[in-house]
Amino acid sequence: MFEKSVAGKRGCDVPLWDGPNGEALGSGYLRDEIPGFPELSEREVVRHFTRLSKLNYANDEGPYPLGSCTMKYNPKVNEKVARLEGFAEAHPLLPPEAAQGCLQVMADLESYLCEITGMDAYTLQPAAGAQGEFTGIKMVRAYHESRGNPRRVVLIPDSAHGTNPASAHLCGYRVEQIASDERGCVHLGFLKERMRDDVAVLMLTNPNTLGVFEPEIGEICRVLHQGGGLVYLDGANLNAFVGVARPGDMGVDVMHTNLHKTFSTPHGGGGPGSGPVGVKETLARFLPVPRVIRHEKGWRLSSDFQESIGKVHSFNGNFGMHARAAAYILANGAQGLREIAESAVLNANYLRKRLEGVYHLPYDSPSLHEVIFSDKHLEKHGVKTLDVAKRLMDYGFHPPTIYFPLIVKGALMIEPTESEGIEDLDAFVDAMLRIAKEAEDDPEVVRSAPHTTPVGRLDEAAAARRPVLRWSPHTEKSRS
Repeated sequence: MFEKSVAGKRGCDVPLWDGPNGEALGSGYLRDEIPGFPELSEREVVRHFTRLSKLNYANDEGPYPLGSCTMKYNPKVNEKVARLEGFAEAHPLLPPEAAQGCLQVMADLESYLCEITGMDAYTLQPAAGAQGEFTGIKMVRAYHESRGNPRRVVLIPDSAHGTNPASAHLCGYRVEQIASDERGCVHLGFLKERMRDDVAVLMLTNPNTLGVFEPEIGEICRVLHQGGGLVYLDGANLNAFVGVARPGDMGVDVMHTNLHKTFSTPHGGGGPGSGPVGVKETLARFLPVPRVIRHEKGWRLSSDFQESIGKVHSFNGNFGMHARAAAYILANGAQGLREIAESAVLNANYLRKRLEGVYHLPYDSPSLHEVIFSDKHLEKHGVKTLDVAKRLMDYGFHPPTIYFPLIVKGALMIEPTESEGIEDLDAFVDAMLRIAKEAEDDPEVVRSAPHTTPVGRLDEAAAARRPVLRWSPHTEKSRS
């Protein structure tokens, strides 16, 4: 835009001002000129931003294999439902009698989530999974306080999601890590050894970040419950077993559910998201308020719950996400939800089988919705995980999650979801195999990638430590 700027060009025609002069308005209402600001026509501005929009990558364009993020395709019917006039134009301050449809959608969604997860009650307030974690642990603390001792420790496996420790800390707990065994699962012996009366809860990600389902979850829950503790399930990976198994039946006491992952609402760019929390009956009295309840004239929001932890979100959550998730659940039905999990697991294992041996597989345990490789086989050629991710961009693919989970050195975390067909999976595998061959035959091609993108390899450390987030007219450096 700076290069195309020509002095005197205008993007719009503003009529001459025939009101009071600047002195009459007061200097405080006048904007100073911006030195060096581009002067362009409307056509040039529109074309500039249209060009930039084409540089974005989206799920509508191709696979988004970010492991742990579940970047699945968003059916457009969900968007149509959320944009219905009565939903899109509803204001959160509407009186209940003017928002009965919205309240019923919320009540219905809560009942769907209870049926799907085996929990007894839900709150839709949390705006994301991390806020759902915070809400769940706040309720855990309230439960223990009601029994006379909030306890001091939260146990978290080393294969858990990274936000778990932060949520526990914000709720006043000390975090202790539980090591994984050779399968990548919770080491049951370590857990039994550590379980004492100062433990409030175990925060378990299941399937964990290795894509492995905890086969001894029943025993894990029994150990916690015998010691007076609770079990929190990080439900971010529910897409792996939705419609197949229910955490509430396994002994889980509280869990969050990422609507924007499992139930296909828009995901990325910082939002919008939704992280409802489900609880068993022992914790239901601590749910945030207001809660949607039925009365003789329909639905209303009630804050008449004396032991509630209070509000965790303005109003009652991101309603647009609720409408989309309810539409997705109803469109698929019970059998469809089961097929989603089965297809997601099938796709991940197809990728695993085709890439196994070429890329190092750090754990032999069966994979569910995602598969974890490492760069161990590439190290002898001087090629690392980051190089593979950058080279994938040359082949037109968004890279998978890299260097996570932390317990796998040089991790490549791939989650195809159920959205991708065999053609796209094969194209992705072919690109990964070609990159592995390039690493052997001509490693510099991989190490210096990407080569075909609008911008080459960036100094990512400098970008993280000294980001330039906005244009400034005052320095030539920021303009470049």
